Amino acid sequence: MRILLVNHYAGSLRHGMEYRPYYMAREWQRMGHEVLVVAASYAHVRSRQPEMEPRVGQRRETVDGVDYLWLATPPYTGNGFARVRNIVVFCSRLWRLGLRLAAEFRPDVVIASSTYPMDIWPARRIAHEAGARLVYEVHDLWPLSPIELGGMSRWHPFIVWVQRAEDTAYRVADRVVSMLPLALDHMRSRGLRADKFVCVPNGIDADEWRCAAGALREDLARVRRIASDAGQLLVGYAGAHGLANALDALLDAAKQLTSEAQVLLVGDGPERDRLLRRVHDEQIANVWLLPPVSKATIPALLAAFDVAYIGLQRQPLFRFGISPNKLMDYMMAARPVLMAVEAGNDLVAEARCGLTVRPEDPGAIRDGVRVLARLSEAQRRDLGERGRAFVLANHTYPVLARRFLDALG
Repeated sequence: MRILLVNHYAGSLRHGMEYRPYYMAREWQRMGHEVLVVAASYAHVRSRQPEMEPRVGQRRETVDGVDYLWLATPPYTGNGFARVRNIVVFCSRLWRLGLRLAAEFRPDVVIASSTYPMDIWPARRIAHEAGARLVYEVHDLWPLSPIELGGMSRWHPFIVWVQRAEDTAYRVADRVVSMLPLALDHMRSRGLRADKFVCVPNGIDADEWRCAAGALREDLARVRRIASDAGQLLVGYAGAHGLANALDALLDAAKQLTSEAQVLLVGDGPERDRLLRRVHDEQIANVWLLPPVSKATIPALLAAFDVAYIGLQRQPLFRFGISPNKLMDYMMAARPVLMAVEAGNDLVAEARCGLTVRPEDPGAIRDGVRVLARLSEAQRRDLGERGRAFVLANHTYPVLARRFLDALG
């Protein structure tokens, strides 16, 4: 089978996020299918952009055996007009290239998977011309996300355009694959037939964990030693430092845990400098903010945690469920999880691998740490192993790639 995967933001281990298209394409190729990933030459989520020749509109490249077609798009910063222009250029180039792609690649399946839904129009054109099945893959619910998270009006011209695309996608797609487990009610309200829906959540690459190399960086090892020497828990967070991650609540909880825990935040993001100033100005002696580690050394970092923390702001949008990659990593590392998130689903409870507490509530986070601190090492180890078993059974990319194709019938 030939699979055309359209994802504006697709990355790779070489380019950085988004990783899911890379992992899915690699698994499908291992299963014997031919896959072509079509992506934009510029995406803000990547750490490295593909190299493009000046005034050349596209470039084919093979990355770790995965074939990519990069379409030239202009760079941008932020979420304003420049990003919209980037989206328009990508979709327009794909539309113009559509008939040629249909004739030359001859896909059996076309997947529109660009976070925003506007790629459904060129994807549908390609699928129709090739006689292929059309799949719409939903990462986030657009336009609901910019409306509820960004405060945009339903009548803003951009939102009206996005809404039209979402409604079209639910109407014309043969299958809708959602990473959000509880999104069906919303999709049905926009015209989706329930029998088209399937959930394929986020996951991890187990091979990367088996082959992980690299020692714990010395500054991180020092924090680990400080916690161990004091007989304290090391509560760790690894990931983005943004408003959505609600890290102020973790710092507030840490101030009430000075004799019980060291709190380590590893990563970067727009809130990091402000959080550093808070730690300095408020003299929070048991909180450490250290720079991010490479992807290859994440297993060593997480292995150093006694408890792995994840938190998010309260958002109505989470009623449709969540599937955070960070949580999958924590589970794969066999760490007990303290999750301060309120969502329609609770993977921590489902896996029985830790404790879920109220988000943005320092007292609840403090009490959660104390509950986990009272457990024996063996009990915490048992929680961690349950998480690892859960993610291996349900969230590895070979499992997810097979589930995705099985859903096509």
